[in-house]
Amino acid sequence: MEMMLASDQVEEYLDRHQGWFERCAAPMRVHPIDAQSYDLTLGKFGNFGFEVEPTIALRLLPQHKGIYRIETIPSTPKAQDLREHYDVDFQASMHLIPMQESGDEPNPKGQLGTSVQWDLDLSVWIRLPKVITMLPDNLVQSSGDHLLKQIVRQISRRLTWKVQEDFHASHDLDCPPRRRAAF
Repeated sequence: MEMMLASDQVEEYLDRHQGWFERCAAPMRVHPIDAQSYDLTLGKFGNFGFEVEPTIALRLLPQHKGIYRIETIPSTPKAQDLREHYDVDFQASMHLIPMQESGDEPNPKGQLGTSVQWDLDLSVWIRLPKVITMLPDNLVQSSGDHLLKQIVRQISRRLTWKVQEDFHASHDLDCPPRRRAAF
């Protein structure tokens, strides 16, 4: 995603996630756990008539040299009750790259911007109802992979766009046009 200000201003915004994370994560439900951590209820998702409303606890770690990390942490007691049904290991990193390093031109107002790139390493384990385990393994696996890809794509695109909009609005700047995601 493109942020139309210098990296230090983007860092300042991202470092204050208590101000933007809950607002940008909507319509997902967000409950702060502590100053760095949140319980996030993603919404209802399902396949084969099996539906789950996943909740994940995430910690947004302080940035280090322009790199931000987000990782799963043990859930709150309410979400712990769901652990017998599913488990998630979420490890993400965001890297800030000043646009002049990538050869990009300054934005229309003559300011150099920042490119934010992120990587996600995600593992999900789900306990399926017995009736679903009677289906062929490859059908269940491919359906699960497809559903997980849909969830990640939907949440990632929406959250990325909302953070980009919120950042630019908070600095009274026009938001760059949406770009098509690579996945």
